[in-house]
Amino acid sequence: MKMRYFLIGLQFLLSGINFLNAQEKAFSTEGWWEPEGEKFSPVVHEDRSITFRLNAPQADNVTLLFGEWDIVEKKMKKDDLGNWSINLKNVESGIYQYNFLINNSFKKLDPVNPNIKVGTNIYGSIVEVPDTPARFDQLQEVPHGEVHIITYRSIVLDKTRKMYVYVPKIYQELKDVKFPVLYLRHGGGDNEGSWINDGRANIILDNLISQGKSKPMLIVMSNGLIDGSWSSGSTIEGMNTLEEELINDIIPLIENRYHVSKNKKDRAIAGLSMGGGQSVVIGLRNPNLFSFVGDFSAGLLSDPDIDLSTYIPDLFKMADSINQNIDLLWISCGSKDPRFLGHKKFHSILNKHGIKNEFHQGSYGHEWQFWRSQLKDFSKQIFIK
Repeated sequence: MKMRYFLIGLQFLLSGINFLNAQEKAFSTEGWWEPEGEKFSPVVHEDRSITFRLNAPQADNVTLLFGEWDIVEKKMKKDDLGNWSINLKNVESGIYQYNFLINNSFKKLDPVNPNIKVGTNIYGSIVEVPDTPARFDQLQEVPHGEVHIITYRSIVLDKTRKMYVYVPKIYQELKDVKFPVLYLRHGGGDNEGSWINDGRANIILDNLISQGKSKPMLIVMSNGLIDGSWSSGSTIEGMNTLEEELINDIIPLIENRYHVSKNKKDRAIAGLSMGGGQSVVIGLRNPNLFSFVGDFSAGLLSDPDIDLSTYIPDLFKMADSINQNIDLLWISCGSKDPRFLGHKKFHSILNKHGIKNEFHQGSYGHEWQFWRSQLKDFSKQIFIK
């Protein structure tokens, strides 16, 4: 018993000594002002090569998984400090996703790179290789608009939701002008912020507007999921709910809060993947509300087992009505995307039934590189008729 009390007393004594030592050690800012060393990872060099590094001393092997669709796998080399590295040469300018694969089984983000692709999941780290002159989706020295995050009440869903709204710089200067609006929808694995964070919609429009290649417009980006699951926005019930939310909650809110046009000639709807299907369904079901409809890689339009008449009754009997009311029906898909052949078939069916549309493609898969370029090209063609 005496030994027990002795040990307890010794513990308190040591704790007191440690406390006093901590009190005697003064706070210091020493080292704060030293210049920052070389970035650890990723390092983009002037010759458009990229060095990737990962500190993983316990790993047996590490592989770089580079790309979003055509993923390149490269084995990395380990140094004496446990740092794995690789240098990719001759990388074309663009924005790329990557991950590290550890021991052929565990996928890992780059822990020292805060730039990530995120939606309903965290997908990977992001690195950009800039171009000269700057690309259409690259930050340039032009007047920059604003991105507003609006919290609103969705009556049909009985919940509070968020939407992002891009407002061009010139909007603040032309207070008597009623601006057009593009309602831009995201994909099944994304959220209402994805067109800004991954799609760079604000940067693309800033550049286009400053070059006179696009009419100044607001872009409204709301959440296209019902219950958080990636497929909830593509069901018949989900489409009906989202259509009601858009018409009864979102459009009135935008038209009351901003000086925008209420004329259908100044409304467009477009989206990628799941959002592309939503845009075609909602847009063609409401030709009294929208004059421009855009689809970028929608799975709904390319699956032969899906009967579109359950979403749009009498679609192929509506040729005259669609042609009279929709100024542009834009259908697009990357040629490396499994949805490509289905899109070409859908385009042919529309032509067969006399429904005017444009088909666009590019050498891409189901990826942001393609969707950014589609937003650029689509934005140049709307609100000009």
